[in-house]
Amino acid sequence: MVERVHSLRGLLLRRLWLPLLVLLLCSAVGSFALARYFAGQVYDRWLLDSAMSLSELVKDQDGRAVMDVTPAMSRMFTWDTVDEVHGEVVDAGGARLYGDLPEALPRPAQAADDDATYYDARLRGQPVRMVDVVVPVAGGHDVRLRVAETLRKRHRLERKLLMTSVPFQAAILALAAWLAWSGTGAAARHANQVARRLASPRPDPLAPLDPAQEAPRELWPAVEAYNALLQRLDAMQAAQRRFVSNAAHQLRTPLAAMQVELESSLRQRDPQAQQLALSGTLAGLSRLQHLVNQLLLLSRSEDAQGSALPLQTLDVAVLARGVVERYADRALAAGVDLGYEGPDDGVPVEGDAPLLREALGNLLDNALRYGAEQGVITLAVQRRDDGVQLWVDDDGAGIDATERGRVTERFYRASSQGDGCGLGLAIVAEIAQRHGAGLEIGSAPMGGARVGLRFST
Repeated sequence: MVERVHSLRGLLLRRLWLPLLVLLLCSAVGSFALARYFAGQVYDRWLLDSAMSLSELVKDQDGRAVMDVTPAMSRMFTWDTVDEVHGEVVDAGGARLYGDLPEALPRPAQAADDDATYYDARLRGQPVRMVDVVVPVAGGHDVRLRVAETLRKRHRLERKLLMTSVPFQAAILALAAWLAWSGTGAAARHANQVARRLASPRPDPLAPLDPAQEAPRELWPAVEAYNALLQRLDAMQAAQRRFVSNAAHQLRTPLAAMQVELESSLRQRDPQAQQLALSGTLAGLSRLQHLVNQLLLLSRSEDAQGSALPLQTLDVAVLARGVVERYADRALAAGVDLGYEGPDDGVPVEGDAPLLREALGNLLDNALRYGAEQGVITLAVQRRDDGVQLWVDDDGAGIDATERGRVTERFYRASSQGDGCGLGLAIVAEIAQRHGAGLEIGSAPMGGARVGLRFST
């Protein structure tokens, strides 16, 4: 689903604040965990130092390890203003030399003799941190030292760290929010300045802009799209001016001819001459009607806004046979042998039926106008491996190879014969382009022109 964007600044803030908040929270949690870890390392080291101080009191007497701990020494070992400290010294045979730790306290499952092992336990209902280490003493004896300490100092330090980090992280979050707000505001103001420069009057409103001079790098694609729009508008205006100029010229010619014919008929006193002049006027009206119809069809077929043509699956063989039937009477009146080659049905393409019908009708109309008198015209449909091809063959003079690139231009006529207006193939080219089909112009086997459409699969 595409996100609706009402404000670029709002979009940037939504995309920045939530990740920034998550990042700051992760940073706060990580900083707290790191400080807690190193504080625990320091307290564990103190705990080990306390255990090592007990080892200094172990002496060798008659080949065995003994300890002489006075009550003052014991008080000095266990003294702490916050936590409770308990210790134990056991010789290699398992005899306790000093201490008050119960035997039920857990011992580490595996511990190297030369490494201190730290672990958590519970002593008299309180959580404690313990260290267990085996050290050599005087006389070559090994003794095991165990010291336990409650966790009050550690918890107090954690609370202090937490209470200190929360305001600090909140200040960082507020600063980051202010920076994001001011930064996005500056970016939005800069974008507005670029928009005002683009909208400012210029000597040539349709001249392309230089992105490097008009906008920052991030807005270059927008400026380039704006330039592409200007180019399309310039091309559309140029095409419209040419179309209006050519259409005015094409309309002026039959109107002037009809005016002459009417004036001539008014001056004539001979009914036969007057009838001849009126017949010329009627023929001019027919040409004018054909030209107007072609102009209207061209305006419907061209895509001035770049919109997509709604296509649907249709049977082009059935459509082609219908167009042939529509022109059968006109071909019969002109003495032309009009035929159809191809399957009766079953040739599907994606297209717009009215436009394709007009395209094939224009091809047949051109063949009737410029083909041989009492000649042969064939509309054919063929299914190929790479798509579908439709074409119209005639046995007229054909289209010279040097003219085939220009006959699709509006109002261009390759031959002075016939009474066409030069719009038929231009309309077919527009319809082919809107369908994504190719317009092919060549020579027919019977010697005339072959003009057709190719639809790719």
